[in-house]
Amino acid sequence: MTSAIRIDGISKMFRLFRERPTSLKQRVLVSRSRSEEFWALRDVSFDIAEGSSMGLIGHNGSGKTTLLKCIAGILRPTAGTIRYQGRLAALLELGAGFHPDLTGRENVYLNASFLGLSRRDTDRIFDDVVAFAELEDFMDNQVKFYSSGMLVRLGFAVAVHVDPEVLLIDEVLAVGDESFQRRCLDRVRRFQADGRTIVLVTHALDVVRDVCDEAVMLEHGSLHAIGTPDDVVRTMRHRMLSDDPTFVPEQGSREVEISGVTIESEGGLRDTVRPGEGLTITVDLRADAPVPDTGVSFAIVSGSTNHPVLEGKTSELGVSLGPVDRKKRVRFRIPAAPWVSGTYFVTVGLDSADGRVFHVQTQHYPLTVPDVDHAVRALSARPTVEVEDL
Repeated sequence: MTSAIRIDGISKMFRLFRERPTSLKQRVLVSRSRSEEFWALRDVSFDIAEGSSMGLIGHNGSGKTTLLKCIAGILRPTAGTIRYQGRLAALLELGAGFHPDLTGRENVYLNASFLGLSRRDTDRIFDDVVAFAELEDFMDNQVKFYSSGMLVRLGFAVAVHVDPEVLLIDEVLAVGDESFQRRCLDRVRRFQADGRTIVLVTHALDVVRDVCDEAVMLEHGSLHAIGTPDDVVRTMRHRMLSDDPTFVPEQGSREVEISGVTIESEGGLRDTVRPGEGLTITVDLRADAPVPDTGVSFAIVSGSTNHPVLEGKTSELGVSLGPVDRKKRVRFRIPAAPWVSGTYFVTVGLDSADGRVFHVQTQHYPLTVPDVDHAVRALSARPTVEVEDL
């Protein structure tokens, strides 16, 4: 597959000065030895396939925006190379490329020229840009009087109308209102259908899972994970939870172990449930030698609050598995419930009657509920359990 962007060994170093010179003499005399090197990126390498959508995620300060600026050519890497094909448009910092003392109209022409358009080309797209940004009454006002939302709308409108082959988008979309964000995502999906390449930096992990084909997680300037959005988002959540010293993503003696988990709605959707639907969580377990008194449990945790909204355990639901020898399957059938939109994560665990932990996978399996307008709350549905020897 052809690479639209090839990132090869990118490192970026900044100098941090602990003392600020107050005169020209001090500036001349202050030694560079008093500065410290700060590596925002260290030896980052990966390819972005032509026509794909890549999400860049990570903690604040992980190097996401620095990498995006290097791709856009705003920053020059200290080491490494970046190659890309086609016209590239970047929507980075709020108001980047806009001059505060120029009007919205003048800034459209200025910004479009930065992106390689002639004045004639800009004349052709100008009305579409204004209509998309919904700023018809403000185009002859100086942009220094624009709100943050107006700046984002105008910047995004220009970026998507210059017909780019590669579109770089930073977190600034979070500034727009819900209606504008929806229109932006609609435009992004249209770009995807046209085979354009998109690189998206965001803290909205749901958006990465919903929009992107691949994801990259940066940690302290280094590449920490790359793969499918589900896998990388799971890694990111585990990394966030790992700030809690008691968190271990997977643990246990493995006398009995989880061999597979399937989450399916009554409508047949994998890893997705709609409000008013039932849900089945199927847990396959295996043991090399007979193990008595095994309990199976699950917890569904809200991705936005990190609080459990529904839990179940075989022993508390009046079900005994009996000895586990070789393989068993346990199904938790959750009746129709008023699910709330968002992303959830499912923890599955196996333990003994006396409290020994056999195997626990913490928040290992994602579950999505499509958009509905409700607040997150605990569910009161009571699961039923089925046990099957395999």
